[in-house]
Amino acid sequence: MDMVVKTNHMPRGGETLLGEDFMMNPGGKGGNQAVAGSRLGGDVVFVGKVGEDIFGQQCFRSLEQEGVGVDTVIVDPKLHSGIALITVDDAGENSIVVAPGANAHLEPVDVETALNRYPESKILLIQLEIPMRTVEFAIRIARQKGLQVILNPAPANKAVLEMLSQIDIITPNVNEAEMLSGVRITDIISAQRAAEAIHAQGVKHVIITLGKQGAALLEDGVFYHIAVPVVEAVDTTAAGDVFNGALAVALSENNTLTDAVSFACRAASIAVTRMGAQASIPFRNEVSANIMV
Repeated sequence: MDMVVKTNHMPRGGETLLGEDFMMNPGGKGGNQAVAGSRLGGDVVFVGKVGEDIFGQQCFRSLEQEGVGVDTVIVDPKLHSGIALITVDDAGENSIVVAPGANAHLEPVDVETALNRYPESKILLIQLEIPMRTVEFAIRIARQKGLQVILNPAPANKAVLEMLSQIDIITPNVNEAEMLSGVRITDIISAQRAAEAIHAQGVKHVIITLGKQGAALLEDGVFYHIAVPVVEAVDTTAAGDVFNGALAVALSENNTLTDAVSFACRAASIAVTRMGAQASIPFRNEVSANIMV
């Protein structure tokens, strides 16, 4: 559950600010990505864990109402649901503190049960707000079952480096890409160098999300810069999650990777013009549909 406060600037150490708008809505990277996938036309099943509290109940109902498959969402009465405290400034930038709660107790067996229940699945989209042992297991078993694996390496964790050879597509933002590559990203050229350094460690395709500059794509060693529409951002909280959900949908419909990244950029550009996480996610008919016809 995301609790968001709008302020005119980020608080400094010891500073108390009077905020402006407040909103509370379901979030979480995995939850956001699942809702994005569903709203944009994908057939999505979500694997996760919540507590038996009001936040967990609201998140569960919200996913269900969005058309996301929730029979693999586990409710644990001994744990609290994950929460995020989010501050958004006037420029639309955010600062987030997460208390993972039940997310920290999603186990490999939970993932195995879900994948066995849905053998027709084509893509595994996974992020890092769950235990790394579960991430590693999910990637390995998905590969064994022939799924395409998309890893959004957020929050940043260097343990991902040991998994790169098992990943089809990795989607770091600038900070995450710098950590994985050791390359400081200041422009498109340095983004290309960072993508090449990550690719050299074994991952097939690298997509670095660059905010207003769109995305840097390294596909089988060939570099592309994918532009993003110019918009006025008010809240970037779920932009990366929308990008990943849109990317998975486009690929599930057999689009090329370049077209899929373009579609994902357009979807994310809509999300940043709205406040909130899942509240900001666009529907398919809102995203320019000159691909995936």
